[in-house]
Amino acid sequence: CIGGTKADEVPEGIPCIRYGDLYTQHGSSIGRSRAFVSPERARAYSKIQHGDLLFAASGETVEEIGKSAVNLIDGDACCGGDVVLLRPTMSTIAEFLGYAANAPYVAHQKSRVSRGMTVMHIYGNQLKDLRVLLPPVPEQRAIADFLDRETAKIHSLVAKQQELINLLQEKRAALINQAVTKGLDADVAMKDSGVEWLGEVPAHWEVAALQYRYEQSLGKMLDTKRITGDHLVPYLRNVDVQWDHINLSDLPTMDIRPHELERFTVRRGDLLVCEGGEAGRCAIWQAKLDPCGYQKALHRLRPVDDRRDRPRFLYYTLSVAVGREAFADGQGSTITHLTGEMLSAHRFPFPAMPEQQAIADHLDTETTKLDALITKTHECIDRLNEYRTALISAGVTGQIDVRHQS
Repeated sequence: CIGGTKADEVPEGIPCIRYGDLYTQHGSSIGRSRAFVSPERARAYSKIQHGDLLFAASGETVEEIGKSAVNLIDGDACCGGDVVLLRPTMSTIAEFLGYAANAPYVAHQKSRVSRGMTVMHIYGNQLKDLRVLLPPVPEQRAIADFLDRETAKIHSLVAKQQELINLLQEKRAALINQAVTKGLDADVAMKDSGVEWLGEVPAHWEVAALQYRYEQSLGKMLDTKRITGDHLVPYLRNVDVQWDHINLSDLPTMDIRPHELERFTVRRGDLLVCEGGEAGRCAIWQAKLDPCGYQKALHRLRPVDDRRDRPRFLYYTLSVAVGREAFADGQGSTITHLTGEMLSAHRFPFPAMPEQQAIADHLDTETTKLDALITKTHECIDRLNEYRTALISAGVTGQIDVRHQS
């Protein structure tokens, strides 16, 4: 298919199906589009008809290549680039084709003919050779109707599970917000913190700029000319530091000389804060690699006095600060870079050490419970989706007889 860019999109106009929407917006069929283009711009796009099969021509993995959906939009519609269009030349039920084109046995055929290394591609002449089981038209109709009913039930269950996840995540965020800004004592006297995103805090808490409580340094800039030698150590990048999790798989290496180890490596308990990307995202280093360096895109924070401050408390506080857009640019957008000067000047709440420890322990316990529930709910969604896939596969391959079901 041929088509323009997202810059062509307008609030109302001709429905337009884009490559990315096949992965993110549609299941086996397209009842309505996310995007629209003007009638004038639609002339530059490939037109599609009711019953056309649309395939994504590229993907990041072999497993997802050729994701497809059948067009069920009545009236004018078009598709963008990197989409392959196949139009049936015989009498078929469109909804059945939509299910069949994504069935595991067809997906296997697509994966075998795809080409590429970092990005996989599939082409129209390959898709034309896909072999699809086609029962008589009345049976196609019965199978499609059956799958419509059953997958709608599964979709409803998945939606309810996702709603539960959202509620659990909201509860988790509210729990952390309350604990690190108000403390664990509901009856304590409060005072204005003088910090807009923070609001009122317990009267006995100190509110101070980070530079007075934590040592702060950025990591080492990667020198591509010095990535071989006798002083290579693994190092962490911005992308490796996620909320409360540090990815240790496939870490690159950098040259850090013995005299640089103290300055450019991390030790147990250090708080690593992202300088760019999602500015403020952070995690605590648990010393699973020693030595381990860190990139200049990360701030390393250590308490000036570890008898006075607990990084775990600051970790939770930073999660609240990010959620309340403390690092926004004043226009409601996240800043591009959280420089050392900016971070050190930000003011945060600091209760006494015993209270920091009590709050951190409380949040560790309660968030662990909530995270376990969230994980179980995600697993439930995965099982429902697996059942949906198996049901579709059984339906379109004739493993279940649906001709007399209603």
